[in-house]
Amino acid sequence: MMKKTLLALSIPLISSMAYQASADELKDIKAQISELEERLEKAEQQSSEAKSTADSFEFHGYARSGLLFDEKQHGAVGTGPYMTPAGRYNGPVGRLGLEDDTYVEIILSKNITHDDGSKARYTVMVADGVETKNEWTADDSSINVRQVYAELSNLSSFSGAFRDATLWAGKRFDRNNYDIHFFDSDIIFLSGTGAGIYDVKPTDSWTTNISLYGRDFDDVESTNTDIENYILNVNNYFGDHWQFMFSAMTSPDHDETGSDLATQGIHTLLAYHMDLDSGFAKAGVIYGSGLGGEPKAIGAKGDVTEDASTVRAFAYMVTDLSQDWRIAPALFVENSDDRYAKGDEATWASFNVRLANELTQNFEMVYESTYQYMDLKEGSEEASGGFYKVTIAPTFKLNTDGGFFNRPEIRFTASYIDWDDDLNGFGDTLEEDTFANTPYDGGTWLFGAQMEIWF
Repeated sequence: MMKKTLLALSIPLISSMAYQASADELKDIKAQISELEERLEKAEQQSSEAKSTADSFEFHGYARSGLLFDEKQHGAVGTGPYMTPAGRYNGPVGRLGLEDDTYVEIILSKNITHDDGSKARYTVMVADGVETKNEWTADDSSINVRQVYAELSNLSSFSGAFRDATLWAGKRFDRNNYDIHFFDSDIIFLSGTGAGIYDVKPTDSWTTNISLYGRDFDDVESTNTDIENYILNVNNYFGDHWQFMFSAMTSPDHDETGSDLATQGIHTLLAYHMDLDSGFAKAGVIYGSGLGGEPKAIGAKGDVTEDASTVRAFAYMVTDLSQDWRIAPALFVENSDDRYAKGDEATWASFNVRLANELTQNFEMVYESTYQYMDLKEGSEEASGGFYKVTIAPTFKLNTDGGFFNRPEIRFTASYIDWDDDLNGFGDTLEEDTFANTPYDGGTWLFGAQMEIWF
């Protein structure tokens, strides 16, 4: 546009000057105008390219990495949020001071916006997790493309209830998954390869998301190497607080195994979300049966029985106690029957509380205490008792005013863990008189250092 305007102004100007200037002078004027046009065009192009780059590319990530050892300077074997016998049933304990792995996520997104406002987004996520402490980890790497999908939104041909809807297809984590960070546990984790539509609004106060996912079971013996589970998910939000989600799933290939593994299932979630003056609170209940008997990773487990039945409840909040103190209590409770074998029963409850005291702009003391009770029966094995953990973590960060979720953090940890003796020797253990998959037969101290970042 600028080039055409400049030409329009230049032509009469040159014609007017033709009566007073020589041919050489006119030639010189035309050359100067041509050079100016070229400079303006290049400047416009550079400006457009800079704007396009800023608007169209995103880089996000998450990582944690740390060192953990026990009071005898041995590596802390078998620790982590799922270190107890209840961990087999997704029963976590507080994560602070128990993780020593290196895990990293890299998320890249490309955004495209058309003149009519319609948008496209392409996202890919690469992740890796290792336990080794070496700097060269190729032999132990599990690097993987965890997500690759495309979205279309603001489509001009959509109207009515679909006016603000977003279409997607590919391999992804569901957009509306959420977790309790302090347990390192998803409340629900829906993922796989498929397609769906977000943000359909049948009414002003009702928003619904509809998705179809497919997942492979890689831990089930079958003549068919790809035993797939198909999950139809409908996730509804009513007003500002209520959520009701329903999933129906089917895996007909399970019949080929000739066992009592589930071939169908349902999974439901009813949750309440609330914003607080200085944080938030969430609570809810989950019920699943058959393939839905795995309540957290929806439809991901192929080793649940057709009679599996699970109820899970959760409640947690993040808020300020005072100007310099924050608190985050969290509760998980679960009961399941016939989960992995008929006749099995599992009940567990985990309570965790994390406190943070801001001492300076860059330093705070973080405290975490957790208790987990479990009552488990697997075949002829039974175990009942409690697990206890207390952690102290001096923590450095850029700004403690940012709250619990401000990252990056560099923290140093000292944790004491203990449990009831009746839990020793239950399930897969290193020794019959040790706890779960650890080498410990009694209370012990763990010490560590860790960084964590997301953006």
